[in-house]
Amino acid sequence: MTQVPEVYVLGGYQTDFARNWSKEKKHFVAMMREAVLGALDETKIEPDEIEVAHTGNFAAELYSKQGHLGAFFLEIDPAFSGLPTSRHEAACASGSLAIQAASAEIEAHRYDLACVVGVEQMKTVGAGEGGDFLGTAAWYELEAKGIEFPFPKLFGKLGDEYDRRYGLKDEHLAEISTINYANAKLNPNAQTRTWYMNYDHAMSRDEFNGTIGGRIHISDCSQVTDGAVAVLLASPDYAKKWADRNAVSLDDIPRIKGWGHNTARIRFEDKVAESANDEYVLPHVRSTVTSAMKRAGIADVSGIDSIETHDCFTTSEYMAIDHFGLTGPGESWKAIEAGDIALGGKTPINPSGGLIGAGHPVGATGVRQVLDSYKQVTGQAGDYQVEGAKNVQTLNIGGSGTTSVSFVIGV
Repeated sequence: MTQVPEVYVLGGYQTDFARNWSKEKKHFVAMMREAVLGALDETKIEPDEIEVAHTGNFAAELYSKQGHLGAFFLEIDPAFSGLPTSRHEAACASGSLAIQAASAEIEAHRYDLACVVGVEQMKTVGAGEGGDFLGTAAWYELEAKGIEFPFPKLFGKLGDEYDRRYGLKDEHLAEISTINYANAKLNPNAQTRTWYMNYDHAMSRDEFNGTIGGRIHISDCSQVTDGAVAVLLASPDYAKKWADRNAVSLDDIPRIKGWGHNTARIRFEDKVAESANDEYVLPHVRSTVTSAMKRAGIADVSGIDSIETHDCFTTSEYMAIDHFGLTGPGESWKAIEAGDIALGGKTPINPSGGLIGAGHPVGATGVRQVLDSYKQVTGQAGDYQVEGAKNVQTLNIGGSGTTSVSFVIGV
């Protein structure tokens, strides 16, 4: 496998995921503007230095009756007039594909400085209608049409498949939820930082933690979130100039050391059928994370200090644990019981709170994972800092394990 040139991550900005921008009567453009201008301020970069912009967004056509989101970048600042822009969509992996596209353009020497913004305004509609919109990330006609909250049911089936092959206890899913909510309390931008959640609540089966689909309960679910995140990506040439003018060492600037990207069949039952003789339930996801490690020159997960993974439901994080190699296939429970995934553990997962705790504005999630990884390896994560983190890996998933993208961010 060819070693790809490294792309530098200069920094970025995240909006407060607890905000309801619809209640504030603000358009998603306001979110984009705050994220992009905030990123420029954080990195001390002028708007006219940006050479290309990429937007990650899942379903503004549904939530906001608006397409062509790349063009809205020009509404942020007059300096962006004429800027080449594009929008990328791959369900919940939209933000990561926007980062991958921007990185590829830098690697191809087309541009030296790119801005990537992920954005989603989801609170424009009620829960039922929003659940139906999210169903378009599956095969809508076959898996979502006429089904209330289709995605909890699909990821409930992921848990069922683990249970069938290896056994699965609700206690372990409850511990994942408990950890992510606890981590979110340390994150000043997390949606649930003021919410109440503990293990007993996650294990309860009353009206306050009702069933959403199959074995999935409220505490197992990620959030419906309004939010935007922007990051600045640079070539080695630009990064060197930026480092010089900011009196920092180029060696201390994080890079995208490796990436992985795979796509599986869109229907969940087809994925399961194809993996029937594989030790991993979602082998394409396994390939994604190992490809990113290999491109980064990292042999296995022992070289990763922390993980920001796609916990759209507790079952997806349970899957990620063994697919990253923290345990053998089907043995994710061992890392949970050992405390390995908790903050302060061997390999903390989602110190930010993840999608369950921090929030899940669909098109922004992949960008948020990269920004949090940047914060970790530069020692800027505050109360949720993983001590000594040098390499952090992301996993961003679109659909029911359909599109998977992973980055290794490190110094």
